[in-house]
Amino acid sequence: MQLFLSLLLLLLLVASSPPVASHYSSSTSSPSSSSVSSDASEWRPARATYYAASNPRDAVGGACGYGDLVKSGYGMATVGLSETLFERGQICGACFELRCVDDLRWCIPGTSIILTATNFCAPNYGFDPDGGGHCNPPNKHFVLPIEAFEKIAIWKAGNMPVQYRRINCRREGSIRFTVDGGGIFISVLITNVAGSGDIAAVKIKGSRTGWLPMGRNWGQNWHINADLKNQALSFEVTASDRSTVTAYNVAPRNWDYGQTFEGKQFETP
Repeated sequence: MQLFLSLLLLLLLVASSPPVASHYSSSTSSPSSSSVSSDASEWRPARATYYAASNPRDAVGGACGYGDLVKSGYGMATVGLSETLFERGQICGACFELRCVDDLRWCIPGTSIILTATNFCAPNYGFDPDGGGHCNPPNKHFVLPIEAFEKIAIWKAGNMPVQYRRINCRREGSIRFTVDGGGIFISVLITNVAGSGDIAAVKIKGSRTGWLPMGRNWGQNWHINADLKNQALSFEVTASDRSTVTAYNVAPRNWDYGQTFEGKQFETP
């Protein structure tokens, strides 16, 4: 009898207890190695202005280190990014699609333009972000050549609301490696990168060495201190989406500073 009463009391306690809340953590899979993630490709709000084509210095140089943008193959389909978007130069080479929105007077309907990140729009802390400080944090701002701006909006529009999204870069030909420096200092500018477009890591290999990691000097200029003269050069390039291409014997053993060589290209779906 006592055993029966004990069991009955236990059942009553269980029935009257509140349910236990379940806790769980969710994880997302890593981004695809062959394409920009779907989240990054969503349209997001920003603003855009342009610079006048009459200023030739804007087509040469830039914070990504590509030099003459026409000779580098980027032409005028380029863009400078505000500090919030620039990621201290790691975003250099990435491709964006922009379209004009919310202004029926100035937008050209049904148009968009694909641009490569090649420059930095520096903040101006003498103005508020809502005033003249277009590129001040936290603003997401794009500065286009007027030739590109006029593909999506009438130039009189000035500071325009736009939408943007990351897309895969499509390039003609192979990745280009421009070798510069002197002595044991080697600097390599990497251009014409397909796929995600921006580079996360680079390794170099001489015909008599193993793989040596290079450091980011600025933009897409990578450097190393190593004596690799009279050795054929190979490169391993890892993009921001973690895909990697390895280009063997890109430069012959008699390479010299100032020369440009072509290697393997990322596949773009």
